[in-house]
Amino acid sequence: MTNHHARRPQAWRTEAAEIAELLPAPAEWDVPGERYLHHKERLMRQIDSDRTPTPAPASPGPRASRRLLRPAVMAPVAALAVGAAVLTVVTATGDAGTSATAGSSRHATAGGPTRTGAALLVQVSQAALENDNVAVGDDQFTYRRATIREADLTSGKAVVGPLKTVESWASQKQGPQLRLGVVRTDGEVFPVNAELGDEDGTPPGLSRPTYRWLATLPTDPDKLLAYFEAKTPKTAKVRGQGHDQAAFEQIGGVITQVMPPRTAAALYQAAARIPGVEEAPQAHDAIGRRGVGIAREDAASGTRTEWVFDKDSLALLGTRSYLVKDTSYGKKGTLLSSSAELEHAVVDTAGRGPVDRQDS
Repeated sequence: MTNHHARRPQAWRTEAAEIAELLPAPAEWDVPGERYLHHKERLMRQIDSDRTPTPAPASPGPRASRRLLRPAVMAPVAALAVGAAVLTVVTATGDAGTSATAGSSRHATAGGPTRTGAALLVQVSQAALENDNVAVGDDQFTYRRATIREADLTSGKAVVGPLKTVESWASQKQGPQLRLGVVRTDGEVFPVNAELGDEDGTPPGLSRPTYRWLATLPTDPDKLLAYFEAKTPKTAKVRGQGHDQAAFEQIGGVITQVMPPRTAAALYQAAARIPGVEEAPQAHDAIGRRGVGIAREDAASGTRTEWVFDKDSLALLGTRSYLVKDTSYGKKGTLLSSSAELEHAVVDTAGRGPVDRQDS
């Protein structure tokens, strides 16, 4: 494991308007205030489209896997449509419970990032720069294992489920793909298909963040934030969620991916520029690991989202999101989602994890 020494990132120049002009119109979001539940619903629809279990391959690929002993970015499960489906990882161990205490971490302060929150994100950014670049081939898969707990909102109320073990494999093939990878949960392996509406396949992008695509994102944090803001629906288009919170959660979805260190560093620097971001010193992940945290509270949706980092390495341990006021979904303190990142790797064969390879 690489030791993390404070390291000043290279200076970035800002021309945020240029990238905003090049971006397509943003897509609608599904569930107010909670990206995890949105992607969970999309995952379930993808799985329902092909309920025939896919057996795990019997033999490993021709090359040895390149295991990330210290992944470029370790983060919450459930990222973007494919990130959540294909890159969701997990090993079940107990969570802190089905509800969170709203007062367990300091609430966000209106009017912009607190000095401590911004400073912590700068430190996390510097630590990310110390990670190693990873060679990821187009014919390989990014592997992820994590522990998650989520609330189901389909009934109109938040029904918190149990901790789940999820492993996932995301295809790194370039160009639109109809088969995006596989996901294993409860002992069954299911294919992850292209997103609904992508008749010709889903291309690399926010919905399918391949390593190569992530490497093309701006490393200037202002340009990167402009990119996410342009991709994020405006407040009027997001039912009950503020635009700043939507951008924060969009970035939170991407930091779950294996990516180049400079991209990871820029993402944290971009998040530091979002108003309302603050430090959450008592934050913990789905299996109770406490660390230093970054949080943002959204008054519009009544939700609070926290990112939890290891106190020493500043690697992302997981996330947690819960209600901070009574809403139609549940009472104040109700857990919406939590995750704990356990392992990231690059492997040659979908359905085979790093340990499987080493033992075979």
